[in-house]
Amino acid sequence: MGRLAGKYALITGGTSGIGLATAQTFIAEGAQVAVTGRNPVALEQAQALLGDNGWVIAADSGDAAGQRQLAATLADRWPQLDVVFVNAGDVTHAPFGDWREAEWDRLMNINLKGPFFLLQALLPLLANPASVILCGSVSAHIGLPTSSAYAASKAGLLSLARTLSAELLPHGIRVNGLSPGPVRTPALDKLGLSAQALSDLQEEIKNLVPLGRMGTPQELANAALYLASDESSYLTGTQNVIDGGSTLPESVSVGV
Repeated sequence: MGRLAGKYALITGGTSGIGLATAQTFIAEGAQVAVTGRNPVALEQAQALLGDNGWVIAADSGDAAGQRQLAATLADRWPQLDVVFVNAGDVTHAPFGDWREAEWDRLMNINLKGPFFLLQALLPLLANPASVILCGSVSAHIGLPTSSAYAASKAGLLSLARTLSAELLPHGIRVNGLSPGPVRTPALDKLGLSAQALSDLQEEIKNLVPLGRMGTPQELANAALYLASDESSYLTGTQNVIDGGSTLPESVSVGV
């Protein structure tokens, strides 16, 4: 029997990268999985990959009203929700002086406001027990140039995980943060960089990771599976950093 047998799981931003890998992993472990996304082509491709145990739903994570509709759609078909993985995110990076209010609002709507109101709308559907996983980022822990808005949004989401872990505890709902370090996903291609600039960035990132490489979506999916499963039943209110050692103190000598 799979580790998620009989469970119902929602993954936002589940049509590529970490979200898609997690959806495939959850399904392999016996779950019924709903994933959301905005791109029609990606949605169609995800449905083909996930098969009968996958339910692909078009939804904009930055639209609070749309998130409430998503909750209603799930409630119409499923009796409960056992796992929520809030993974959708806007990864836009830009120099601090270049940010405009409209772009800042869009990023915050996707990364923080949308998840807040989605979880609020899902409360009546969440089982007891249930596991909620909020995808943060190591950017919330370290000061990376050009990440000001993104890092702030992820810090807010991780703070939400901590506060909700206490507030929802009486309902049997565990809430934990999952903070990936550098991971090679299609999100990197959305940074708007040239092919050479993107290649240079990846090499620079690798040099900053003590393990000497970027992570894979499957490695993050494995961590999400642990947090979703009953194996982590004694875990709540935590921030789980999966980053190849990126947040180690500079004074630490790796491999010595």
